[in-house]
Amino acid sequence: MTLPRIRQLVFASNQHEDIEHLRQVLDLGAGFVDPGVGVFGLTNGVFALGDQFLEVVVPVEDNTAAGRFIDRTGGVGGYMAIFQTDDLAGVRRRADDLHIRRVWNIDRSDISASHLHPADIGAGIVSIDEAHPEGSWLWGGPGWRDNSRPGSLTRLDVTATDPQALSERWGRVLRVPSQSAGHEIYELELGEHIISFQPGDRDFLSGYHLTHPDPDGCLKRAQALGLQTDDNAFVFTGVRISLLAD
Repeated sequence: MTLPRIRQLVFASNQHEDIEHLRQVLDLGAGFVDPGVGVFGLTNGVFALGDQFLEVVVPVEDNTAAGRFIDRTGGVGGYMAIFQTDDLAGVRRRADDLHIRRVWNIDRSDISASHLHPADIGAGIVSIDEAHPEGSWLWGGPGWRDNSRPGSLTRLDVTATDPQALSERWGRVLRVPSQSAGHEIYELELGEHIISFQPGDRDFLSGYHLTHPDPDGCLKRAQALGLQTDDNAFVFTGVRISLLAD
């Protein structure tokens, strides 16, 4: 069994134009609109970065989970983190043993997945997916390799009222030990990827880290759109996007 890895990170917005804004800021290729998210009352845009993905979901119906998330949080924080595993059966068994509800499951020949209830796993929806073959990714759409741009997702920051407890809960599901990084910060090391749990006043997905061939250009485009920026990051739908030169 190999370590799970970050495969897709998701934003939620009430503004359909935010899909195009993300593409513009990060100079991404054409996005994929997944008709399958219609069952959740959403539309979306999925963008490939290397063999990983960024997604923006937008409610198009009333009383959707994403709409309730935006109302509850004021739109601050990431909506979902999707991890790839080669042992989804083990993940499901551990989640069930921990009484973490699975709010959606799918089993296909090319991919299987389970969404874990955010109230049980904590901080956001966590999806664990097993793709067949391993390098494929149904959610990216049929042309994602042609539309991919250089870069990678390297780290997910999770703010938590109890970082140790939350990191241990996620770690038990992912079968990765929680490690102290000092200053009340705890980490799960997923090979080349890290999930960092940091203290705060509520539990939420607070930061996405990625490499990009032109961080300065991204920040200039973010500023032109009126997004909050600093030396190496911009804020998009309440998520701090930290950039490192690829």
